[in-house]
Amino acid sequence: MREALLFLAQCALLCLLINVNQAARQGQDTRCGACRALVDEMEWAISQVDPKKVVQTGSFRINPDGSQSIKEIPLARSEGNLLDLMEVVCQRMEDYGEVVDDSTERKTYVRVKSRNGESLDLSEAKLDSRVTSGLKFACETIVEQHEDELIEFFSHELENVKDHLCSKRTDLCDHALNIPHDEL
Repeated sequence: MREALLFLAQCALLCLLINVNQAARQGQDTRCGACRALVDEMEWAISQVDPKKVVQTGSFRINPDGSQSIKEIPLARSEGNLLDLMEVVCQRMEDYGEVVDDSTERKTYVRVKSRNGESLDLSEAKLDSRVTSGLKFACETIVEQHEDELIEFFSHELENVKDHLCSKRTDLCDHALNIPHDEL
């Protein structure tokens, strides 16, 4: 009898550990998906700003030699514009749905609302307010915790921002280096 109770306790503990591991992975999938969607949305918003618009930065003081340390940078990648974008970017998480990979049971997030009116294939995506609110919360947390990194990465035009920011710098996506890149 005692052996049977011990066996049942071990089985219950094993099931609990599996559930905790699965819940942690689902949380990581949501944070990773939010980071990758955040990067997509920021890159898209930056691409929509007129590249001819510039802002002046630097010191407006006159140096002893009579010069000023003012330089012009593109408005799209200015700190002020990036901060403005970060204020609203997480609202766009409502445009995403969840896709579960049948073989790995990992979740990824895809855009379900087109930016230009084209129809999208939604057959695989799960559309749920729980999914979008979880993504939005994860996005807001990322923006709050990694504001400096976001400004650093988006103030310069870089390749593979998703990998560098979401996987290498913030470690939000430990598995994501082999996720295919979306095109804007």
